[in-house]
Amino acid sequence: MTPAASTKPYPHLFAPLDLGFTTLRNRVLMGSMHTGLEDRRRDFPKLAAYLAERAAGGAGLIVTGGFAPNVEGWLKPFGGKLSWPWETGPHRQLTRAVHEHGAKLCLQLLHAGRYGYHPLQVAPSKLKAPINPFTPRELGARGIERQIRAFASAAARARDAGYDGVEVMGSEGYLINQFTAPRTNRRDDAWGGDARRRMRFAVEIVRRVREACGPDFILVYRLSLLDLVEDGNTWDEVLEQARAVEAAGATIINSGIGWHEARVPTIATSVPRAAFAGITGRLRPHVSVPVVAVNRINMPEVAEEILASGQADLVSLARPLLADPEWPNKARAGRAGAINTCIACNQACLDHIFVGKVASCLVNPRAGHETELRYEPTANPRRIAVVGAGPAGLACATVAAQRGHHVTLFEASDRIGGQFNLASRIPGKEEFTETLRYFRHRLEDTGVEVRLGTVAGPAELAGYDEIVLATGIVPRKADFPGADDPRVAGYMDILSGRVQAGPRVAIVGAGGIGFDVAEFLVHEGQSPSLDPVRWRAEWGVDLDGNARGGLATPAPEAPARQVWLLQRSPGRPGARLGKTTGWIHRATLRHKKVRMIGGVEYLGLEADGFRVRIDNAEQLLEVDTVVVCAGQEPRRELQARLEEAGITAPVHLIGGAYLAAELDAKRAIDQGSRLAAGF
Repeated sequence: MTPAASTKPYPHLFAPLDLGFTTLRNRVLMGSMHTGLEDRRRDFPKLAAYLAERAAGGAGLIVTGGFAPNVEGWLKPFGGKLSWPWETGPHRQLTRAVHEHGAKLCLQLLHAGRYGYHPLQVAPSKLKAPINPFTPRELGARGIERQIRAFASAAARARDAGYDGVEVMGSEGYLINQFTAPRTNRRDDAWGGDARRRMRFAVEIVRRVREACGPDFILVYRLSLLDLVEDGNTWDEVLEQARAVEAAGATIINSGIGWHEARVPTIATSVPRAAFAGITGRLRPHVSVPVVAVNRINMPEVAEEILASGQADLVSLARPLLADPEWPNKARAGRAGAINTCIACNQACLDHIFVGKVASCLVNPRAGHETELRYEPTANPRRIAVVGAGPAGLACATVAAQRGHHVTLFEASDRIGGQFNLASRIPGKEEFTETLRYFRHRLEDTGVEVRLGTVAGPAELAGYDEIVLATGIVPRKADFPGADDPRVAGYMDILSGRVQAGPRVAIVGAGGIGFDVAEFLVHEGQSPSLDPVRWRAEWGVDLDGNARGGLATPAPEAPARQVWLLQRSPGRPGARLGKTTGWIHRATLRHKKVRMIGGVEYLGLEADGFRVRIDNAEQLLEVDTVVVCAGQEPRRELQARLEEAGITAPVHLIGGAYLAAELDAKRAIDQGSRLAAGF
């Protein structure tokens, strides 16, 4: 499976993979990612466009979002399902769309089990998931047989619809994984007890699917290599499962990492790149079918190293192909610098799915919206001025220029990026520098005229057809007594390094910025996010096979400072953080012994510290520095000056200049892109 030496970029990544009955054109597997477009037949044209763009972008094998094999397996009521003959037809538009561009397509069969958000859910044992209000019904022997038949029947329908194969979802804590793990399988019959009986359900599904679909059909099995929960599988049990599903007919084994209820992050931006590739490397010598490495593989050099070092035969890219569907084509052409890199923020993909929205991407708002957000060439080129080179301004300028408009981008500072430059200094957010690297390429590629170090006023903006103000925000000033004391600093001063915080710090404001500043202050030196060994120690991840479920005892490093994170409103700080990442930020700060307190009244800074009132009792926090993260105001003064100067060109506000309730790069990039698409 190792390609011959080549002078082409990333020779291992772009070597074909012969599966015997079919060949994949490269080693890029687009991992399954539920978009929400799978759940309604009327959305299939949009789903087809989404998949087609990734196929045209060069992916070798694409796996759809999850489809349940029956009603009991639904992720949510009336979710995506393939169990009836009339459900087969709409899928042909998906398979045609992908095959037109030379990629292979597998349907993911996902039975949610106790993770299903509905009262019809079933499981091996009557145990409620901690992340779900519904308690499942325990399956009897006939019920188990019915589920197995449903998998085989759905796979056969997928073949009828033109799919090249299926992926059987056996990881991440869904039904099959619930059978294999003692955590959720408390049975003592033919389907539970020892490891061989617990894995029987998985093996029988693979065997029946192979039987139903024949030998010339790709069968990917997603195997949980690390459950990362208490009472997960041991490494020896994982190996036993791998060999058994291979013998039952699996073509490829894909890696699964962690359950949705795990206390360890697995795909957030704070997780180091390729942090879990080593566990796939441990599996590879024990099976003869190709294996897939997953999670936080977002750039070609990372993927190439995994393949070249023999840790895997393919790499899975899910969110990276949301961020840039042209990722494979750009890498193959030696243009890695032009890739719009996934920063693993989860804000527009997973966070959207968990609240019932269509998945998209913070850095690429076209993802999931390919049929509506189109960057068509303009028939009427205009002169457009964009003021401010933060995320909103960069998105607007580059999309408008891509469409053929003549764009000038004004930026008062000496570099692009705005507050992304500060965000990239937060431990765990180093990936944000990749977005700025991408935009630097886009500015050059699209021909935007960039004027750094230029404060734009009415004179500079006269004569343009459209003026876009992406001028950002001004931090709100503190209003407590002593706020003008030198010991009080704004978050921009701290993150930029203009002010050094003392050893004891109170942070006023516990929104997203407050949490970021707290993480910045409790870490010293290189972030664990850049060091997989340190990161795994901090979170308690064992890749050596010594701990059941791969879950070891966390060993957090000592905090660099003593920090209080305070908010005026009552309730738990961080409650409004991202649904899929907020818990990570809170856990990180707990590891660092940060005191997070809501319902705080700020009485003022005194000689010995910061006086506050908590639960009607006054306290003096003995701190050396108070950092203010109390919100922002939009910077709009230029709009008034343009009106006074009689500038008649339409003026558009985007990003923080439009709304500064909380810094929101997702909204800023989306807003800038959509405005430019309409010029």
